[in-house]
Amino acid sequence: MSSNEQKAQALIAEAEKKLNSSKSFFGSLFGGSTKVEDAVECYQRAANLFKMAKNWASAGSAFCEAANLHSKAGSRHDAATNYVDAANCYKKSDIEEAVNCLLRAIEIYTDMGRFTMAAKHHQSIAEMYESDCVNLERAVQHYEQAADYYRGEENNSSANKCLLKVAQYAAQLENYDKAITIYQDVAMSSLESSLLKYSAKEYLFRAALCHLCVDILNAQHAMERYIQMYPALQDSREYKLIQTLIEHMEDQNVDGFTDAVKDYDSISRLDQWYTMILLRIKKTLNENPDLR
Repeated sequence: MSSNEQKAQALIAEAEKKLNSSKSFFGSLFGGSTKVEDAVECYQRAANLFKMAKNWASAGSAFCEAANLHSKAGSRHDAATNYVDAANCYKKSDIEEAVNCLLRAIEIYTDMGRFTMAAKHHQSIAEMYESDCVNLERAVQHYEQAADYYRGEENNSSANKCLLKVAQYAAQLENYDKAITIYQDVAMSSLESSLLKYSAKEYLFRAALCHLCVDILNAQHAMERYIQMYPALQDSREYKLIQTLIEHMEDQNVDGFTDAVKDYDSISRLDQWYTMILLRIKKTLNENPDLR
């Protein structure tokens, strides 16, 4: 055990001693609340020493003890702050504990009407689920909740960022209708802003590809609607690729489909999401030899 860990353990023992003496009859008469405050300080100092020793689980536990004491004393803001501190430590050792701590902080923030803070922490939970333990369903739930809170606070930019993540994973999970709805909504929202309107092309392109995973006719009708929404789309490489893919799908031309994707990719690199969706569309072409 490092010297920092030994000091931290001594502080925790001191905190527990102060808490036990504050619970006694005489302790409660003589400075009980002061002893609780001293105990909180001991836990916080111990947590920071554990952090220095990179003992993340013990650091998280000490911050949690401080948060619980703040909560009992009615110091809600301080409690939430310490739960977030605990979560940041647990992130490095125990994702589920980190999530639990953030959920406790979120509960306090929503109770206080601090919805932007709650949204931010739902977003943090979603990011943990997408990267550390890859649970896309849970990531989607927390991105949706974050978007809901951001939107309630009129922070549409942050809401849309979260919703685009929801759409991305909804498509991965083959919930294409949900992905299409979000991409269309965010595209419409982008078209209302002179700064953001050029990004609408990408969202409509993604929506069209999701349509192609389901049904060619729906995709054709959708493209007609998208042109009415955003006439400049018609001159884009994305629009031309969709039209070419539809033609090759109708002709059951797998090679033509592959070549069209390769030609597009040679100029505009397709990321992992696009590649996955296009492979799924190609698979439907192989599985449904008669699409006419």
